[in-house]
Amino acid sequence: MHLPPAISAAMLAIAVLLSPAQASENIGGENAFSFVALGDMPYNLPDDYAKFDRLIAAVNRLKPAFTLHMGDIKSGALPCTDEVLKKAYDQIQTFESALVYTIGDNEWLDCHRKAAGGYNPRERLAKLREMFFATPSRSLGKTPLDLESQALLMPEFSTYVENTRFDKNGVMFLTAHVPGSNNGFEAQDPEAAPEFFARDKANVAWIEAGFAKAKADNAKAVVMFVQAEFNEARFPNGAMPRQSGFTRTLDAIEAGATNFGKPVLLIHGDEHYFSIAPLRNSKGRPIPGVNKLMVYGDTLVHAVRVVVDPDSSNVFGFIPLIVPENGMGK
Repeated sequence: MHLPPAISAAMLAIAVLLSPAQASENIGGENAFSFVALGDMPYNLPDDYAKFDRLIAAVNRLKPAFTLHMGDIKSGALPCTDEVLKKAYDQIQTFESALVYTIGDNEWLDCHRKAAGGYNPRERLAKLREMFFATPSRSLGKTPLDLESQALLMPEFSTYVENTRFDKNGVMFLTAHVPGSNNGFEAQDPEAAPEFFARDKANVAWIEAGFAKAKADNAKAVVMFVQAEFNEARFPNGAMPRQSGFTRTLDAIEAGATNFGKPVLLIHGDEHYFSIAPLRNSKGRPIPGVNKLMVYGDTLVHAVRVVVDPDSSNVFGFIPLIVPENGMGK
């Protein structure tokens, strides 16, 4: 497992936020809380079902405010059947607290692959929306959160039930449907382009509206979560190629974060190891005040606990949540 140097500084920040005796939600100021971030699981079926159950049990014992799932509820090489999707849904529903899910590429974009069953990706996306977002204004989990949904707030984007946001103690949480596989921008599939451009437009509008609301509400920080690792397919100089499906999303995040002017954390999955680093814009340069957390996944069936103290200068601290029985990958 590769742990970038940036983690050392982040772990130092944890040491400032936490003392060894602090193990409950009473961390930091009176507005402090924690949540759990995870993704890319259950992945290697059926072996990971038991591992995911163990991780869920560990999260439930921890009693976080809520959990965020970065998507990819199966490997891209495994069948995209209704049964596989429903099994992941049923496991997610065993989280005692709320769980907010954002859609990955493996559960719809990559379903055209022969090994995945040769499905029509748009049909699988419709099934995901029907199954996981039947009530757009409520999260998943046994104790669901009330959510604001783009589909309900912006009638022109009524399709996008998966784009949601909520507030916790002055921190805005915002998700947009931005999966790996270049965000679905696939030139070889004539049906993919219209879907991409429509969803990209909706995502940008939702990101812009989210940051505008955070500023108007005088929020202390913003947490945005997506499935994709934006570093995919960059040029050697770090810039995004013109054909990248992530450019407009990154530009919207940069503009929104710059105008907001307070700490922003982007959480994502996609590459399956724990790292903390600056978020880079579409030209390959770090965006001031914006850091990104990548969570475990695939064979690393673990999670990350994020400690949030809205009244501190750093706001965020990070603690790996390791289930020893799940091992540390191959």
